[in-house]
Parts: sequence; structure tokens; C-alpha cells
Amino acid sequence: MSNADRHRVIARAVGEAGSATVQELARLTGASEMTIRRDLDALAGQGVLERVRGGARTLLLRGEEPPFALRVRDAVDAKRRIAAEASALIADGETVVLDSGTTCLEVARLLRERPVTVMPLSLQAIHLFGEQPGPATLVVPGGQPRAAEGALTGPLTLASLAALRFDTAVIGCCGLSAADGLTAYDLDDAAVKRAAIAAARRAVLVTDGGKLGHTAFAHVGPAARLHTLVTDVDAPAEEVAALQECGTTVRTV
Repeated sequence: MSNADRHRVIARAVGEAGSATVQELARLTGASEMTIRRDLDALAGQGVLERVRGGARTLLLRGEEPPFALRVRDAVDAKRRIAAEASALIADGETVVLDSGTTCLEVARLLRERPVTVMPLSLQAIHLFGEQPGPATLVVPGGQPRAAEGALTGPLTLASLAALRFDTAVIGCCGLSAADGLTAYDLDDAAVKRAAIAAARRAVLVTDGGKLGHTAFAHVGPAARLHTLVTDVDAPAEEVAALQECGTTVRTV
């Protein structure tokens, strides 16, 4: 098990249980207790968990979003497949509003090599487009970045979205179900997602299958507002079927 894989396993175990001992994590990962202690120190330094005597405990309250530093390393292969499929849905010359989040960041890596016009809604994606000029045209919105996330929110972001019309909105996901629709952890983020969807001719949602069937705190809109969902083959089949009944086209990769 690589360091990155072990860190993901540890973070998930601590997050799901609320806490875990060094001994429990050593048994779970097959690593030595000394290695686990180093892992916990590293994850604590990234703000993923809190180091306590004999182990670690989660910093997240129920329903809170995991840190960006952890999510960006989670399910990387699946996110890249999803990003490739989503990028293929976008034609040259399109105007695209690109949501924040780790999967959307993978979409940004592909779109910067395309002759499209893109307005990213995160500092990370804006930086990505700016550091390596290519055929893509970058449009920068206003807004206030959320700490650590870099997601742009607030009245200036909403005004930027209201002033423009896009061919496609590529939206990230905190939770999605046929029953509760699209949801986000943050109220301001939910408002931005709603505005991005409203400003576009179609909405393409990109998310790994682990988010399907889950519901976060802030409601964005019903699943029927989504034109296409691009997810991975691990998405729960019953939830995929329910979303298709809502009229959403589902592509699994």
C-alpha cells in the first residue's frame, strides 16, 4: 500500500468512526505502528484529523466537507476518467462555466488544451489556466475565495454568473440522490451552483460514485435540472436507475 493509499484509508477510517487508535490503524493497513504515527502526524499537519494520545480523532462535525487537501488525492484515477468523459461532451468553441471541486479541477486540466471559453469558479482552476497559456480563453469572475477550498462565492460571483450565458455548466457534487436532488455542504457554495446551472443551456454533473445516494446540508436543486451525470462504474446501480427515471442521462466510466 502506497503512502497516499494508506493516508486515504486512515482518514476514511477515522472520519467514519470518529476516532481510531494507532493499533487499530496498524491492523487495518498492515503497516507498523511507527509508520502509522508518522502518517497521523502528517495528516494532522494537513488539517485532516486531530492527533490525540494513542491515535487520532476526526475534526469534522457530522455533515462537514472533508478538507480539499484530502479530497484532491482521493479516487484520482476515477476522477480523471470522469473528467475525460465530461471533456468529450464539450465541443470546440463552447462557453463553459466550471464549478469548484477536485473533479472539476481535473476537467480544467483538459479544457485548457481546447479552443473553448471557460469561466472557472475556483482559484485553483484559474491558476491552472493562467500558468500555461493555451488555446482556451479564460474569463475570471469576481468573488471571495473560501479558505483552503479556493471556491469563489458571494455577491460578486453571483453577479458574474448573472451577467453571462454559457453553453455548458460543469458542476461538482457534494451529494446527489433522486429523492433529495443535488446538495452542497456550504450555503454560499449551493447558491453559486444554482446560479451556474441557471446561466447555462445544460448542466453536466461530474462526481465519483461515492457521492450518489448521499445528501449534504444545503439544497441546490432537483436531479431533473441535470442534463447529464458523469460518474464511475462503482456508482450504486439503484441510484443510477432512479436518476435516469428523473430524466438525467447517466454516463459511467
